[in-house]
Amino acid sequence: MGNTIRALVAFVPAERCQNYVVGDLREMPLDRTVDLSGCQLRRFPLLVGSFRGLVKLYLSDNHLSSLPPELGQLQNLQVLALDFNHFKALPQVVCTLKQLCILYLGNNKLCDLPRELSLLQNLRTLWVEANYLTQLPDVVCELSLLRTLHAGSNALRLLPAQLRRLRELRTIWLSGNLLTDFPPVLLHMPFLEVIDVDWNSIRYFPSLAHLSSLKLVIYDHNPCRNAPKVAKGVRRVGRWAEETPEPDPRKARRYALAQEDSQDAQAPTLLHFRPPTPEELHV
Repeated sequence: MGNTIRALVAFVPAERCQNYVVGDLREMPLDRTVDLSGCQLRRFPLLVGSFRGLVKLYLSDNHLSSLPPELGQLQNLQVLALDFNHFKALPQVVCTLKQLCILYLGNNKLCDLPRELSLLQNLRTLWVEANYLTQLPDVVCELSLLRTLHAGSNALRLLPAQLRRLRELRTIWLSGNLLTDFPPVLLHMPFLEVIDVDWNSIRYFPSLAHLSSLKLVIYDHNPCRNAPKVAKGVRRVGRWAEETPEPDPRKARRYALAQEDSQDAQAPTLLHFRPPTPEELHV
């Protein structure tokens, strides 16, 4: 019953009704964190905009499609979660929060990201999984301190060559896209530690043995005819991951053909759970 009442009240713009939605929140919590996830919000509570010292703000799993200018008052914000909402475009005010380190935008309806995102030069972690991206926006390649990029469950067919500029990038998650070839740009990023291309349509994997920092490569659920070669100590997750030398070509071909027949009937599984990142736990 409580959630039903909240859902109804969220439609009403009156400040008294919005106060009911955010509960007993009257002043900034001592831990400088506000979590309004799953509160059926359709508008940003303006009261939160007055918490100038706020560091973490979670607005996940609501009905938000826009944000007011008042959000820009939170210039100390380091973590902002907007995932599982109804954003078709990233509100420009988000790009004014220059202390942001972690930005969650997954499970929205984003087709692109604004050029102004490049202003967030402190961003370390970006989640854009489960949106409507058909290409990785070029502006992502301008986030020079980015260490973790989650771009799975979109409709990406390739990655921009400029991605190699991100010399701080350590993990890239690309599962559930439309890749038919292993992205060539990743072969020129020896600083990568984790590569995930699970649930794509990659038929052949080049050698990754030269990627000196690589620790884990996930390539399962691809119609590939070989496993990627990796350096000693690197973990592989996928078909033939434990086989050395590489599998017999005839066996690989039979497996690839079987995969092609079955993949049309299978859809990638979207993960609706977002665990906290190591960066977030130490903010």
